[in-house]
Amino acid sequence: MTGTLRVVVCGSGFGQVYLKGVLAAEGFELAGILARGSDRSRALARRWGVPLHQRLPEDVDVACVVVRPTHAGTELALEFLRRGVHVLHEQPISGDELARCLREARRAGAAYLLNSFYVHLEPIRSFVAAARALTARRQVLFADAACAVQVAYPMVDILGQALGRLRPWSLADLAPLPAPGGPFRSLHGTLAGVPLTLRVQNQLHHKDPDNHAHFLHRVAIGTDAGVLTLADTHGPVLWSPRLHAPRDADGNLVLDGSAAPPLTATVPLGPPGGDSFAHLMDAVWPGGVAHALARLREAIQGTADTMRTGQYHLATCRLWEELTRKLGPPDLVDLPEPRPLPVEELT
Repeated sequence: MTGTLRVVVCGSGFGQVYLKGVLAAEGFELAGILARGSDRSRALARRWGVPLHQRLPEDVDVACVVVRPTHAGTELALEFLRRGVHVLHEQPISGDELARCLREARRAGAAYLLNSFYVHLEPIRSFVAAARALTARRQVLFADAACAVQVAYPMVDILGQALGRLRPWSLADLAPLPAPGGPFRSLHGTLAGVPLTLRVQNQLHHKDPDNHAHFLHRVAIGTDAGVLTLADTHGPVLWSPRLHAPRDADGNLVLDGSAAPPLTATVPLGPPGGDSFAHLMDAVWPGGVAHALARLREAIQGTADTMRTGQYHLATCRLWEELTRKLGPPDLVDLPEPRPLPVEELT
């Protein structure tokens, strides 16, 4: 299939980002919205000038399924696949649900791609590319990561992409949390055979579970040469060479600039970061959806190794499920809305 693909976006919550992403994607055409008919979904359909469907449309090639609860999204994805419609499915889903979707896609001859979303954002793609270059040259000694529980599945995928694989992995039980506690729970283990420390903000606001994350993702990958850091989901990516001062013939430490290696202490790689939240929502996030759609097109055209991708995503789901079991249910919190603090007040 080489022509323009007609896309329906299912869901009008986070699906708003997908609507912009479809419009930004080359070779795709926004053909409609599938939703329950709320005022929000009707307004979105009017804004983008597309039909609002409350039943599965017949004249589409691709469905972007961005629906909660996750089991409802899975059933919707399966129904599209049975009709031969290709599916881009927003995470998270269970390993069993993913296995069902992959089986149905093979039976129907349709393409199916589970989308962890954040791995397709440009800053994280830059981090993954730099991590692959680093791991090809040096042995990884440790990985240190932190995330909010809402984005734990993408965290697993980011680490797997950066390290090149997930297996073998192991997760120890939660470290004890001394009184009075705190927002983060810590786990130790291995991922791709690499020692891993993972901290997760295992909290959800009981009325607003989409908000109140202290941050989304942070990752550091360490080698004997230095540490590669993803400072935030949206960058920057930083390379920090390891500082190693030489010694003279008598064994004395030489702390003189003339003897220092010709390296910069910390160097930003890729996009510099510092984008406004408006730019993230209107450009960076839709660009991630467009990138995921391009990967789906490769699967449709038969130029992608869909079997390998499916197996990797199954492993990602299994590890995410193990992680959430170890963490236990999130603590329900009632926090006020954060007060903005301009950077100028810190300088």
